[in-house]
Amino acid sequence: MRKVGGLNVVKMEKIKQFLKNLINITDDEMHLLLKDSCVKNFKRSDIIAKSHQIPNEIYFVNSGIIRLFLFDNDGVEHTKYFALENQFIVDYSSFILKKKAHYALQALEPTEVVVLPRSSVEWGYQKLNEGQKLGRLIAEYYFIYQDNKIKDEYTKSPKERYEGITSVFPEIINRVPQHMIASYLGITSVHLSRLKKS
Repeated sequence: MRKVGGLNVVKMEKIKQFLKNLINITDDEMHLLLKDSCVKNFKRSDIIAKSHQIPNEIYFVNSGIIRLFLFDNDGVEHTKYFALENQFIVDYSSFILKKKAHYALQALEPTEVVVLPRSSVEWGYQKLNEGQKLGRLIAEYYFIYQDNKIKDEYTKSPKERYEGITSVFPEIINRVPQHMIASYLGITSVHLSRLKKS
């Protein structure tokens, strides 16, 4: 990992633009928020963050794709979320509560992320003029996403959920293995194959 000070400026531009689109933030505030961040690259299938550990970093996806997944009590793997370019990803409830994560994060493509340590995130909430607004907007996004996902599970057929997945995750069908798409939808790979043919 390399610190921002010695980093190619281009690698930080996406997160800077993302933040500027959400809140009013000065150049000085941006520098202080990101000064302890770094950029890290992962290969396909690399585990970015493990379960059963307290997450102390948040990841912003510069390029690539990350999936959030867990294992149930029977050892069966379940994909619960994908993070594409220009999105933050972490086991949020575990990060907030400082508890061991249930979810793990895995790169599904060669992936580049900006890593924000907990100290930077907490500084941002406390010291940025619009830090509380930033936290609220990100929390609202994930609440709406989770609420819509739960409602879709009860009100839409598997075919409707499959057809709607690209509205949430553009190009996901062409970038992610089909068994992970099936897992995300809560169906088997065989069922997904039938849906695609129908």
